Amino acid sequence: MKKLLTLKTWLKAASLLCLATTCCTLACPQQTPQPLAWNPAAAAKYLDDRQTWWMNWPESARDHRTFCVSCHTVVPYALARPRLGHFHGSPSPSANDKKLLANVTLRVTRWNDMQPFYSDEKVGPDKTAQSRGTESILNALILASFEQDRAAPSEALSQAFQNMWAEQQKSGDSRGAWLWLNFHTQPWEADDSPYFGATLAAIAMGIAPEQYAQKPEIQNQLRGLREYLLRGYENRSLNNRLLLLWASTELPGLLKPEQQRTIIDALLAQQQSDGGWSMSSLVGPWKRVDGTPLESKSDGYATGLVCLAMQQARLPAADAHLKKGLDWLADHQDKERGLWPGYSLNKQRSPSADAFLFMSDAATGYSVLALIPNEESHPSAKQDANEAKQMAGTNGNN
Repeated sequence: MKKLLTLKTWLKAASLLCLATTCCTLACPQQTPQPLAWNPAAAAKYLDDRQTWWMNWPESARDHRTFCVSCHTVVPYALARPRLGHFHGSPSPSANDKKLLANVTLRVTRWNDMQPFYSDEKVGPDKTAQSRGTESILNALILASFEQDRAAPSEALSQAFQNMWAEQQKSGDSRGAWLWLNFHTQPWEADDSPYFGATLAAIAMGIAPEQYAQKPEIQNQLRGLREYLLRGYENRSLNNRLLLLWASTELPGLLKPEQQRTIIDALLAQQQSDGGWSMSSLVGPWKRVDGTPLESKSDGYATGLVCLAMQQARLPAADAHLKKGLDWLADHQDKERGLWPGYSLNKQRSPSADAFLFMSDAATGYSVLALIPNEESHPSAKQDANEAKQMAGTNGNN
């Protein structure tokens, strides 16, 4: 009888506990992360307006009625705008998209007929070869960004990769990399910028359709690229290691998880008290040509790129450092103009200068990429995609 009473008492207590838990669940639903307060429509308009300006700027004009594709304005636009269009519900492709894609396609398919962006005759030694190497990567990256959701690459993208591999260096200290434009300006055209270019090549392959990076016919070239990226990477600037981290999330197996973690820890050590990052802390020793001090406050380019790379490397969304970084991005967008702040590493620029907004162009593109909650930037989705790529590669090697 005592045992029966004990059982009845236990069942009654369990029922009351279950009822209480149910009531609490209904009355106190689990908290979900709130959307960050930023203005996608304003960001889209800013990127569109800047791309329109660039395509019509006389300084960007090149032969055959084409224009130069810049690292500061065109590349961030090409990476961010397709995703922003899906997120914001904009028509795709837009008029700007079509003009950009037509421009790149023409230069890719008539590669041998096109003049380099900068030539030895007009600009100085080595600029023709540097222009070819640079453009070959940027063309492939731009087309891959717009085609990454397609089942198969276009003929133009396939040709762009052929052009790119033809420019890859086969010997010397730069074997596996590409010659890259060097105007002694950070962060894209300095002595160490071939590394930046090589990471973009890796990203282009990783996002290209039809698992391009797994194709047997490119494995020798890809091996050379991997070897170049890993050769002494620990001694690269933190900016270049950040780019390597991003590339490793698109090209599975490039870095081991512990190597990714080491880079993340180095980046977290540079996070500022306001939650953002400053490019001045990432590029290493660098001085402006006009002698003015580097801007040390947080900027959208560094913060956006760091948050993007860390999310894709599967840093948990609840991580306090990442949350502070994303909060900084949400808080520091100019909600009316749509842009995020960016500051020149090379000189103190006048607001009236054509180049004044170049760093803000890049800052806005990468901030958008870090903030858009899409499959490409969502940690779990990225992991699933990477695992699928690794599985495909394993099956293809057996």
